[in-house]
Amino acid sequence: MWNLLSLTKSNSKEDKKLVVAIKTIAGFTPSNLALYKLATLHSSRSKEKNGFRESNERLEYLGDAILGAAVADYLFKKYPFKDEGFLTEIRSRIVNRESLNHLARKVGVSSIVQFDRKNTQLQQVILGNTLEALVGAIYLDKGYLRTKKFVIDKLIQPYFDLEVVVNSNSNHKSKVIEWSQRNGKEIRFEVEEIKKGRTGKEFSAQVIIDEQPYGQGFGHTKKKAEQDAAEKTCVLLNI
Repeated sequence: MWNLLSLTKSNSKEDKKLVVAIKTIAGFTPSNLALYKLATLHSSRSKEKNGFRESNERLEYLGDAILGAAVADYLFKKYPFKDEGFLTEIRSRIVNRESLNHLARKVGVSSIVQFDRKNTQLQQVILGNTLEALVGAIYLDKGYLRTKKFVIDKLIQPYFDLEVVVNSNSNHKSKVIEWSQRNGKEIRFEVEEIKKGRTGKEFSAQVIIDEQPYGQGFGHTKKKAEQDAAEKTCVLLNI
């Protein structure tokens, strides 16, 4: 499906920069650099070859599943007496789209992702997707145990205070609606589909209060996009 590129054959300046970046982000030197090059290639920059447009979407699909499994594994062992509902909710708070976008910025994914930078909407949504693709590449390159170690040691433990995650109210849409009702404001959510690729749909949501735009959010579902927009609105309104 893709050309397997040995690290020892990688001599270009771009390849060497990518090797350094992966080592900084993941803590190890990649064995199969081609996987990581593909993981950083967004469809907006990909070219069709033999009827197939190569991009990171397949790796994103794989990485989404592996990331979810690694986080579930970690939470299952950390909270041995919590029920399934609790574990599912906390995992969702860690791996939701907005959380992954923030996390990807913090670990440096923005320095390696390849995309059409003229599309300003893409900049809001692709970093988390690229991080998932990177997880997929690590899984194929190093196996599940090394990938789980990366997720725990490089993503969860440095960037998530689980006590804060557990105690936070994640239903931002309810919070902003309640605020609007208390203050006699009219509120609505405007949602539109902005992308539909092999990995599914991407939605944009805009919070409108008294005909004024507030937070704009993004997500793979309308619900997630609305929650993202509501969370940003809560920040703007300090609620």
